[in-house]
Amino acid sequence: MTLLPITAPASLLDVHHLDPEAGGWGFRVDHAVATAAGDTYVLTGLRRYRGHAAGSVDPAEQDFGYQLITRYGSDGKPTATAVFGQAVPGDGPSAIPERDGTTLAVLPDGAVAVSSKPGSTYLLSPDLDEVLASWPMSWGWENQQDPAEDPFAASIAVTPAGRLLCMTSEYGLSNWAGAHANIVAVSEPGITLGPGRKAVLRAIATLDARSDCQSDTDSYAHVRYGDEPVGRGNRPSPSLTEALSELTGTSGSLHGYLDSTMTRPAALGDDLFVVPVFGKTYRSSNRGQEFSFALVDDRGVLQGRLGGLHLREDSPFTGFDFTVVADPHRARAFHLNRYGLYAWSADGALRARMSTAEKPFKLLVHFALLECTPAGELLLAHRKQRLLLRVPVPQDLDDLAVAVEIALKGYGRERTALKKQYSPVNWLWSDSAATVNHL
Repeated sequence: MTLLPITAPASLLDVHHLDPEAGGWGFRVDHAVATAAGDTYVLTGLRRYRGHAAGSVDPAEQDFGYQLITRYGSDGKPTATAVFGQAVPGDGPSAIPERDGTTLAVLPDGAVAVSSKPGSTYLLSPDLDEVLASWPMSWGWENQQDPAEDPFAASIAVTPAGRLLCMTSEYGLSNWAGAHANIVAVSEPGITLGPGRKAVLRAIATLDARSDCQSDTDSYAHVRYGDEPVGRGNRPSPSLTEALSELTGTSGSLHGYLDSTMTRPAALGDDLFVVPVFGKTYRSSNRGQEFSFALVDDRGVLQGRLGGLHLREDSPFTGFDFTVVADPHRARAFHLNRYGLYAWSADGALRARMSTAEKPFKLLVHFALLECTPAGELLLAHRKQRLLLRVPVPQDLDDLAVAVEIALKGYGRERTALKKQYSPVNWLWSDSAATVNHL
């Protein structure tokens, strides 16, 4: 196992005179990805809000909200940090707006894709010092038809052959206002994404097919089904809502898949994907509500679900974490929620379950599962202590529980060593070694 501190640039903390022992600030960990060479990119958000700071012109008093991407070398040391979301005092406007639900992907040429809902994608250089290309899409109650907008995808995952597995959004669905993540689409092998090169995506699945309210302006030329852009009735059928309702026998049920939500798809291989879908949420407890980690192939056929989960005892609604990560090189999928860590093979069979009720795995409730690396490691972030744990996954998933137990036992020892090196205050790990780039 390897443990990395999730750092913030000391220069940025100094500009705003951020006192880790004072209140009003937060530092969250959103996502992380790794390269085949062993480098790691970690996406975080740093913000401060204090009621008395409104209107202040002093950076030491101002509220702020940044997103950061930090690159760590294979030795675990931070080498570069990109800062975006708002202008750093003294600099011009940021080229990338701050967004919730942002994720990363490393493309075959090494560029880093930054994607967020409803459909913005930005490409950064591997050294995080340049924005190579931008495809923005803003939030709105309806499609504003702004000529400056040119969306690509709300999320991207990359298969071993370099295909882009994407989630895209649509306006005009059912009676919903705004754009909603609704399409799973893939690029063809060899199709690249880069400056002046916007990949065409082939839609393979629709979450919700209720598109009668759409107009001709609610389609995007790069997301296609057949020979035409996805829109109105031109889309994959049946929808995931319909297929999962039939598979689970919940058609017409209040606890079924009508008005469901889709989160970031994960690639189990070049032609098999996992699409997390969860049912409508209510004000009362949603534990026991329907959810599925659907297995969809590249022809759009529902091949089943990741199995072995109990709707209540394994419910991701507690903590509201529906993230599934996958290792497409070894055809495995993983999920972590408040009740346990789970692992599946590509046929959907549950191969390992580590319950957080058991003593060796209780510490897992403090972690979020972010991604699986090309080397087959799980990337887990401690929510409070802001440390990134890399857990090697054994070839035989039957041995995963032992590997996780060993990693968790070594966590405290490695954390102590990092504390001596960084001297964090309130688990804010300040770093002055990495190059800081304001984008």
